[in-house]
Formats: sequence, C-alpha cells, structure tokens
Amino acid sequence: MEQVYVIMLVALAILAIIDLMVGVSNDAVNFLNSAIGSKAVSFKTIMIVASVGVAVGALYSNGMMEVARSGIFTPRMFSFNDVIMIFLAVMITDVLLLDIFNTLGLPTSTTVSIIFSLLGASVFIAIMKIYAIDGDFSSLGGYINTKKASEIIYSILLSVALSFALGALVQYISRLMFTFHIEKRYRFFGAIFGGFALTAISFFILIKGLKSVTFISSDVKDYIKGNQLLIIGYCFIFWTIASQIIMSVIKFNIFKLIIIVGTFGLALAFAGNDLVNFIGVPIAAFQSYEMFTEVGQTLGAKEFMMSGLEGENIPAPFIFLALAGGIMVYTLWTSKKARNVIETEQNLSRQGEGSEKYNSNTLSRYIVRGAMYLGKGINFILPKRIQSSIDNQFVQPEYNGKRGEQPMFDMVRASVNLIVAAVLISIGTSLKLPLSTTYVTFMVAMGSSFADRAWDRESAVYRIAGVLNVIGGWFFTAIAAFLVSGIIAYILYIGEVFAFFAFMIIVALFFYRSNLAHKKKIKEAEVVNDLNREDIVTIHEVINESSDQIAKIVGKTNTIYSEIISGLSLQDLPTLKENKKVVKKLEKQVDELKSNVYYFIKNLDETSVEASKFYILTLGYLQDIVQSISYISQSSYSHINNNHKQLKFNQIKDLKTIELEIIGLFKDIENIFNAKDFSNLDKALSERSKVLETTSDLIQKQITRIRTIENSPKNSKLYFGLLLETNDLVTATMQLLELFKEFSLYVEEKK
Repeated sequence: MEQVYVIMLVALAILAIIDLMVGVSNDAVNFLNSAIGSKAVSFKTIMIVASVGVAVGALYSNGMMEVARSGIFTPRMFSFNDVIMIFLAVMITDVLLLDIFNTLGLPTSTTVSIIFSLLGASVFIAIMKIYAIDGDFSSLGGYINTKKASEIIYSILLSVALSFALGALVQYISRLMFTFHIEKRYRFFGAIFGGFALTAISFFILIKGLKSVTFISSDVKDYIKGNQLLIIGYCFIFWTIASQIIMSVIKFNIFKLIIIVGTFGLALAFAGNDLVNFIGVPIAAFQSYEMFTEVGQTLGAKEFMMSGLEGENIPAPFIFLALAGGIMVYTLWTSKKARNVIETEQNLSRQGEGSEKYNSNTLSRYIVRGAMYLGKGINFILPKRIQSSIDNQFVQPEYNGKRGEQPMFDMVRASVNLIVAAVLISIGTSLKLPLSTTYVTFMVAMGSSFADRAWDRESAVYRIAGVLNVIGGWFFTAIAAFLVSGIIAYILYIGEVFAFFAFMIIVALFFYRSNLAHKKKIKEAEVVNDLNREDIVTIHEVINESSDQIAKIVGKTNTIYSEIISGLSLQDLPTLKENKKVVKKLEKQVDELKSNVYYFIKNLDETSVEASKFYILTLGYLQDIVQSISYISQSSYSHINNNHKQLKFNQIKDLKTIELEIIGLFKDIENIFNAKDFSNLDKALSERSKVLETTSDLIQKQITRIRTIENSPKNSKLYFGLLLETNDLVTATMQLLELFKEFSLYVEEKK
C-alpha cells in the first residue's frame, strides 16, 4: 500500500512545479508592475534584478512552512491517510484556480487560495471523521485552527482599504512636491525623498524579506526586532546623504535607484515568504511520509496520527528550496500569462488614455457620480486661488512619441507604489498579520493612480469597474477554494486510489485545454494589435492600412455569411453559435479601430490631415458591414435555438443563390484590397445592381408565398430580415468602395 503513497508524493511534486509556475505568473505583477510600467530601466535589467531577488529569497528562507503543516488544521486529529488526501485536494484546487485567474488576466491572492483550500479540505475531512465517530459536530473546533482563518479574513479587509487610502495619500503629497515636471524640483526634494524611500525599502527587506533567513543568528534578529526605530533613524540619515551624493556626484537618477532596489526587495520577500503558497503543502506531505515510514513505526496509514507535524522547527530541505527558486526564475522569464496579469494592473493604473479592458457597471457609475458631487462640494468651499494652485501641480507635459512606447506612469508614482507597499507589508509582518502581497501591491497601485488623477471623467467609471471585478475575484477565490477543495477532498476520501487517478487525468486535460485557449486568446489579441497601428503618418500609409483592414473584415464577413446560410439549411446550432462568437470578435476589432481614431489623427503629418475624414468614414462603413452580419448571425441563431420551424426547401434554395453571389463579390473585393490593385474597383461596383436585384426578386417571391402557401410568421420574419440585412450589407460595402475609389483618385490627382 505504501507504493500508492509514493505515487501520490510524485503527483504532489508535479503539482508543486505546476503551482510554482502558475503562482509566479500570478504574483509577478507584485514586484514587476512598478518598474515595467514606469519604463525607468530596461526590461532586461528589471528581469535580472527580480530574478536575483527571487533566487536569494528562495535559497535562504524556510518561508512560513508551518502554515501548511499546522497553521490551519490540528495535525494530531488527522491520520497520515487523512493529511495526504487533504494535501492532494489542496494542490489540485490551487493549480486549477490560479491557472483560471491567470488565463483571464486577473491578479488573485495565492495566500488566500492556499489557506482557504487547506481550510475547506480540512473541514470536509473533519466532518466525515466526526460523522464516523460519534456525530458530535461541536468538536469540529478541535480539528480546525479557526483563529488563523479569522486573522486572514480580518487582514484582507483591512489591507484592501488601508492600502488604497495610504497609496492615494502618499502619491498626492508626492505629486504636489514634484509635480509632473520632475526636473524642476528634483534637486530640492530628491535627496529627502530618496532617503525616505530607500529607508522604507531597506527596512522592508530586513523585517519582511530576511526574517526567516537561516544564516542570520537569533541575536541579530532580536536586535533588529528590538531596535526598529533606531535602525530606521540611522538608515534615513545614511540614505539621505547617499541619495544626495548619487544625484550630485554620480549624476544617477535617484528614482531609478529606488525602483531597482524596491523591485529587488519585493521579489525577495515574495520568494522568501510566499514560497509556502506553492511548495509548503508538498513539503509537508513529504515530511509526513518521512514520519510515517520511520524505522520502528508499525501503524497503518489510517491509524498513524500526525502529531509530529506540530513541531515548530522542522526545516524544509534545502534542495527543494533551490529547485523552487530555479523554477520561479525560469517561469519569470518565459511565462506569457505573467505578462497578461501585469497588463491588467497597468491597464487600470495607466496615466494615459486608451481602450478600457472592463465595461462600466451600476456600482462604478454610482461611485463616480458620488465622487463628482463630493468634488463639487469641496470646490465650493475651497478658495479659487488654492484650487488653481493645486491644479497647476497636476498639469501633465504633452507626450509626443508613439503611444505604444509611452510609460504607463512616471517614476514618482512607481516609487510611491514600491515605498507604500514595502511599509505596509513591513508593518503587517511586525504585527504578525498575514497580509497578502497581492492585495497590498494592487490596492496601493490603484490608490496612487486615483490620487494622480489617472482616473478622470473619461476613464474613471471603467477603472473602478475593473478594480471592483478584481476585488470580487479575490473573494471569489476564497469561496471557490474552500468549496472546491472540500468537495475534492471528500471524493478522494471516499474514492481513494481510483479518485486520485481520475483527478490526475482531469488536471492534465484541464491544463491542455487551458493552454490551447490561452494561445488562441494571444492570437486574437495579436490580430487586434495588428489593426491598431500608430505609426501611420502619410496619405499613402493611410491607403495601405485601410486596404489591409478592409480586406480582413470583408474576408471574415464573407466566411461568416456562408457558414450562417449553411448552418440554417442544416439547422446546425453549434456552427451558428460559433459564428455568433466570431462576429462578436469582429465587432470588437472595429470598436478598437474607432477607439484609436484620436491617436491616428494626431499622428498624421500636416500634409496628410485630409486623410482623417476618409479614415473615419471608412471605419463607419466597416461598422455598418459588421452590424449587418451581426444581425444576420444573431437572428439565425435565435431562430434555430428557439426551435422554430425549419426554413422551407425553396427558401433555402433562394438563400443559397444570394449566398453564391455574395461569395463571388466579396472574394473579388478581398483580392482587390489584398493586392492593392484598385483598377478593378469599377468591376466590383458594377456587381451591385445584380445582387440588389436578386434580393428584391427574392423578397417578392416570399410575398407571393405568404399569399399562397406560407404559414409560418417566424420563418417569414427571419427570411425577410436576412434579405433586408443582406441588402444593407451590400449597400454599405459598395459605399465603401465608392469612397475608396474617390479618395484614390484624389490622391493620384494631388501627386
């Protein structure tokens, strides 16, 4: 029987590697966001600094492994078999939840995920044990460490509000101090700001990052703990003087140093203290197996109780920590999902405009409206002279480069993000509150972006909706982790070996499908990015870019139209459903293009400004085309989905006739724009009357059917709708061709 537990340990090791990879993908945002968003130093430098921090934190730390061993449940109440089932359920739940959040691009808390997974599995196993023994569920408290769970919930709620408020306050003061024109006041306040910032980060590294380093003696740790204010004072004096020397003598930007040191500190603390979230459970399982297989131990797996896990000084094997550090560094450099999560936080905190990732909701609209009323009240009380003086500190310099190369925020905000996060996590650690680095860093970034007026009337409602979605995701993580882990533990407890192998197969299939879905999502994002070029400055480039966009959208519309008619004729609901999704993506692409019009117009050179109107009208006709195909797709899907009568043979035959004409016409148009040979535009335009006459004839035929044999109002509604929207589709396409022809002639004449 022991061989089965060896296989389970191997499975836990594999799950630990997966968990490390998906965990780093999620938590990389904590220590990379500020440096990457500010573009203070090169991406390669940022990654090297973060990698060193992660490696050092992993190699010289035992983390908080006791949380996995005995922080949530009472080991002496569970047998070896029980804890193995708990640990398996926790790891399966953890890797699945984290991968789902990473795929969606949402930062979540690995601390909450692991804690509530442990809590859920332990509670479900405890309930089954109590039920089997005496049914006295009042004894459940003896199995579970409810105090730890309560502390975590309390610290989560506290950290969310406190992080946002302090991030906003410190950023507001910092912006008043430096304004957006940093160079004007840099030499007056730079050294003091550097002293304060580097002191905070140094103290953070000492208290949070190195508190469990094994090579530092307990006397040194006790001295640090007992003389915190003295250390802070000396650090402030040292770093203030050092900052002045760095600024004046070495001529190095102190903000860059703050960002580099802060990134290292957060990376070190992440690896040193959050490592338990990824490998704490597998290590606890390995140590449990060592205790179970000790020489002289004769009890069975279901009789051997795990009181040995309650020891306080059970070191984690160094080789495991070293391997974990290597895997984390590798993932940091290779994970595309990590960059997806980073993009979400930067999208919500960026200073500039752009397309928003989240849609507004009722709560976000009420919050913005309430803030506007509050602002009006403050403006009514505050003297105009003071208002004007404050507003002047927030005037931003105009950015003249490419929008894609613009920093998400400046180095002042990046420094504030790192400083405040470091201070809060240090305070939380000294108070023994299990603060989540994800909660703190994310909410500090949101608070600083709010104070920096990055959330203006144009974007606030979307940014707040995004923050609410992320916060909601955090609490969903807790609930889902508790329930899913508990259910998996229950199934494992009953199904034992069979359930174990079944879950391993499920995890493998899930990750396979998840990676396919992520690759597909990346490709779709690349398509949108290809459409959103911002380096167009001349009329010739406008024509070429417009040609590419028209060719792509007309080609996709042609394919969708053909598949819709085919789906209707065969009553193929899955095909119609899939086409509906494709149309949604097409609508999104056109919407992205329209969102980019402002920057498109600004980037054109003075001799090409007249191309703006042409481009705007082109997008309008493309939107008309997409709206027509969207209606055709939606009405066809609804008809079949509602199980209405199938279209009659003659109706399908007529639709096939118009389909063939559309396919031929749109294929010619696609070829014209792909080849950029506009000499054949007249030929395509001449086909308009033929297609429109066909749709008119088919409408008349259906009228005749209604007067004679047709007896289905739903069929008639669908049929007329398809023909009328086809008519609009062709009309919009031809208007687009005429516009393109006129503009091409104009450009040729201008030459």
